[in-house]
Amino acid sequence: MAEPGTAAVPQPQPQPQPAGDGHDGSWALVKMAQAGDMKAFGELFDRYFDMVFRFALVRMNGDRAQAEDIAQETFVRALRRIGSVTYQGRDIGAWFVTIARNLIFDHVKSSRYRLEHATDEIVEHSPATHGPEQQVLDGATNSELLRCIGRLNPDQQECITLRFLQGLSVAETAALMDRNEGAVKALQHRAVRRLAQLLPEGLR
Repeated sequence: MAEPGTAAVPQPQPQPQPAGDGHDGSWALVKMAQAGDMKAFGELFDRYFDMVFRFALVRMNGDRAQAEDIAQETFVRALRRIGSVTYQGRDIGAWFVTIARNLIFDHVKSSRYRLEHATDEIVEHSPATHGPEQQVLDGATNSELLRCIGRLNPDQQECITLRFLQGLSVAETAALMDRNEGAVKALQHRAVRRLAQLLPEGLR
């Protein structure tokens, strides 16, 4: 007890443990992997490989072999860097996706990789919406659309691909891009406006 006339000194509060982060104990597995438990890292691999693979598959335009290579390399790099990652209040999956995104950007830059979709694939994956964004996409020919998408910056390309070519929701796109939904909506708006500027006048 504090003596009369003196203020009680507040005691430091314990920091929340990663196991209680609402992410099914994934950060507890990270801590175990950081301590050298390879079985724990293997469980992280099992939990997140499919998510990373699906992300890579979208960015690699359906090339499953390339997507699998990128997903495998993601976890090789993650294992090398596992000691450097720290809990920041979000799922460890966001870190794996960030590694995959960087690998894809390196691939695009080194090989001058270009978006390639068949016309029927775009139609098949394009969501049935009637907003101005979809009108821009619907009014463009396949070759012109892909040429113009290729001139967007990487974030805009990713947003357009996920939202319109793969038909993901704003929430799903936000999760894959590690952004909030408002940021995705703003990015989508800027990307479509830029596409409208790039498309030939007769297709706008």
